[in-house]
Amino acid sequence: MWIVLFVIALLFVLGGALLLLRSANSHKLPEGVKAQPYGEDED
Repeated sequence: MWIVLFVIALLFVLGGALLLLRSANSHKLPEGVKAQPYGEDED
């Protein structure tokens, strides 16, 4: 019984890790987008 619960928990952990890796790789900037430099803080 404990082995079945352990396997199910392991599948959830691995599935969550793969989902996070997949979503992290999917957010890339398009080719024409350039980062804007920060201006000096004016107080």
